[in-house]
Amino acid sequence: MKINAEREFELLKKIGFVRTSGSEEELKAANILLEEISSIGCEGHLESFKAPSSVIKKATLKVVEPFEKEYEIAPYNCSIGTSEGGITADFVYIEDGLDVNLVDLKGKFVLINTRPNSKLYKKLMDAGIAGYITMSGTAMDEEDKTDISIARIREKNTQHGRIPTINMRMKDCFHMIKNKASKIHVELIMEDVELTSQNVVVTLEGTKYPEEIISFGAHYDSVPYSTGVYDNGAGSVIIMELLRHFKENPPMRTVKFMWYGSEEVGLLGSKAYLKDHEEELKKHLLMINVDVAGSILGKEMALVTAEQSLVDYIDQMAKIKGFPLKVEQDIYSSDSTAFADEGIPSLTFCRFAPQGGAFIHTRNDVMEYLSAEALELTTIITKEFSESVINSVAFPIEKKVPDNMKKKLDEYFDKDPKKEETSEKK
Repeated sequence: MKINAEREFELLKKIGFVRTSGSEEELKAANILLEEISSIGCEGHLESFKAPSSVIKKATLKVVEPFEKEYEIAPYNCSIGTSEGGITADFVYIEDGLDVNLVDLKGKFVLINTRPNSKLYKKLMDAGIAGYITMSGTAMDEEDKTDISIARIREKNTQHGRIPTINMRMKDCFHMIKNKASKIHVELIMEDVELTSQNVVVTLEGTKYPEEIISFGAHYDSVPYSTGVYDNGAGSVIIMELLRHFKENPPMRTVKFMWYGSEEVGLLGSKAYLKDHEEELKKHLLMINVDVAGSILGKEMALVTAEQSLVDYIDQMAKIKGFPLKVEQDIYSSDSTAFADEGIPSLTFCRFAPQGGAFIHTRNDVMEYLSAEALELTTIITKEFSESVINSVAFPIEKKVPDNMKKKLDEYFDKDPKKEETSEKK
């Protein structure tokens, strides 16, 4: 079957609307994918899971000393609100939150350069801060052309407790620091909710080795404000085209196609799948992910979380086939990483745009910067590699994640190796 890039592009247009975790729009997109699956002659189904979130009822921040000015804010989902009427607190900029920045912070609201990992979050909690603010965007952003990123506090952090947590425009934070803001009033009224998200799943049973499983994955949700066509409607339509190919050309090994929900709020879809299919993972040999593709300007990449031998194999295949593909052994912030963390070799095919060539996590993630031709190239590369291993006489990839990648995975998932070792001994 010849790859039909125009068909991919048309499906991308169909799902090119904001579809956030647990929303009606995310479910709408899932059903569009199910309809497409049915038109191919396959049977797909939804697997639901819970996605924690928040309903924001009121969110205000006002500098009260030495000047008065109110700023737009975006509270973190799954953080905690203030009491009704809000709180007034001293305001301090702690830069990267080094130990010397964390002295005498009790009861203060702090601004920090980056979103804190679990270790820094615990230090902030231990310091007794009233809450913290992070920044997104640039100091040059125009308000009518940008949105404040809406983030979510991860469970790894909230195990240490919850405090009011806010994201703001970098431009506004710059203004506050430049003008020496020293005291702020914050009011957050919010409610914890549990939304329902879903994965879309299709299975093609292998003709010769049905007990061996290779899976394709792509997340189909988006962040708020973004139509998410580059990230990651593109990956979603690519694996749909691959489903067509393997439906017409039955694979020797069982192939699963998964469209994951709620990736943008912490890989929730892939984590839910792994939790619900623990027994199946013994048969799972490889996970092939596609996340961001289709940009007119860009470069083809494969990020491989597996042994170096797989990196070398893909690189050699690319040279033989004439694919302009850069291959690296690394982790990738997507659903492939959740599989690799379970010991399943994983990789992500993607097309990275140069700075400013295409956009993710903003209102500018739109069809204008994508093309069918660019989608086609990533699809062909992914197809050529996957077909070679899915239909191999003997499966060539060792089911192992090497130690150097395990270390990166531990850092990514903010693990405490000592604690894990202790619990294993018990």
